[in-house]
Amino acid sequence: MPHPVRRILLRSGKSPFTALSIEDALHQDVIATNAGNLIFSDAAHKILSTPGTEVVSNGMRTEIAAAERINDEFDVFVVPLANAFRPSFELPLKRLTRLISKLRIPVVVLGVGAQAGLNHDRARLAPIEPSVKRFVSAVLDRSACIGVRGEFTEQYLKDLGFRDVDVIGCPSLFWHGDRLTIDKADTLAPGSRIALNGSHSAMRNKRLAGLLRRTWEQYEDVRFIGQNLSEARALHWRDMSDGGPATMPTHPAHPLYRDGKVRVYIDPVTWIRELRGVDYSLGSRIHGNIAALLAGTPCTVLCADSRTLELARYFEIPHHKLTDLPADPDAADLYAAADFGPLMKGHKERFERFTGFLAKNGLENTFEHGDQGAEFEARMSEPDFPPAVRPWNTADLTSVSERFNWLHSRLDDVTKRNTVLERALARLPAAASAQPRQSVYRRARRAVGRPLKRALQAKG
Repeated sequence: MPHPVRRILLRSGKSPFTALSIEDALHQDVIATNAGNLIFSDAAHKILSTPGTEVVSNGMRTEIAAAERINDEFDVFVVPLANAFRPSFELPLKRLTRLISKLRIPVVVLGVGAQAGLNHDRARLAPIEPSVKRFVSAVLDRSACIGVRGEFTEQYLKDLGFRDVDVIGCPSLFWHGDRLTIDKADTLAPGSRIALNGSHSAMRNKRLAGLLRRTWEQYEDVRFIGQNLSEARALHWRDMSDGGPATMPTHPAHPLYRDGKVRVYIDPVTWIRELRGVDYSLGSRIHGNIAALLAGTPCTVLCADSRTLELARYFEIPHHKLTDLPADPDAADLYAAADFGPLMKGHKERFERFTGFLAKNGLENTFEHGDQGAEFEARMSEPDFPPAVRPWNTADLTSVSERFNWLHSRLDDVTKRNTVLERALARLPAAASAQPRQSVYRRARRAVGRPLKRALQAKG
């Protein structure tokens, strides 16, 4: 049945215009374990928002049973991805493949990447090759070509036998279309404001860990910006059940945590806005540094693997391999060496390549077919987005009350759902209802018990 407008289903954690409380955002995991995901999905949402088009978030749900409904209600399924070709993502990739295989509408993949080490050794990817082949085949049966992050992933897919592969980078850097301006001073000063970032795995590298440590010791106005769900929970709930070494600034024992100099952002709009007031961004997080570029702030990416390296190379973002850093690197030296001329000079051509890819797959973009994203930006100014997640270092009445009020509302919700389930289970034979009753209890304990324990620990 034809639709009055063209409807695009977008794989994303939430609509850019939905403002959730910190507690709800963490509980629902709208960042899909990493806040960087929302930067490229929000950018895609903006880019695809043209007159006569409605972009709808799927909430990151891969509902295979919903395939027929998707076929009926949508005209195209757009799937922005990051480092999806990696062993730890194989199960979600298989589920996504099963869903796509049931779709009759076009499916367009934006910016997928393969993940290997800095030496580009693909041996660890060998076990997932069958899954990657099935996924790419399913996508190419429903699109003209597949968009990848860089040359490493392009060559990887070509070696697997695929030819319709376009290098397009990541939609995140096209948030402002073909415009990208970076303002850089000559040098860093003692009072410079610096944003640091680094994943748990990258921070195991002694050079990176040492560089960041010296930077926060040398400069007074420093913030460490985490991205993982576990890091956000550590800040908001003091929950360390998902691990994380005490050497990470997101750990309650770390001096930056104790000094309140750590953040995790739930919404890209607040992330980018606050980075406009920063002089330099430094670290191994690719989207943490892309957020800085979107704010017009200089950055240097310290690449720990192929996924960050190929994207930094493609966009010509100032970067260094961690293995190539000097034994005693200095932030001021890295800043002085950062040249943003190639990034800005080549941006328009890369944007045209990206929009050409969209056109080949039947998609329009707001910068050529719409209002340059003006309506999108206007709508983004309306919601009351929450502030960044910050360390919970106090036991003041307000902070405790806010968390307990949320926990109380969750308890009420779980109790109501439990009552409905109990009534339904009571109508079943005893043997059939025994295990589900246990499951209801476990669900309630997971939903409320752990957050309550965190709150009580923090209060104490």
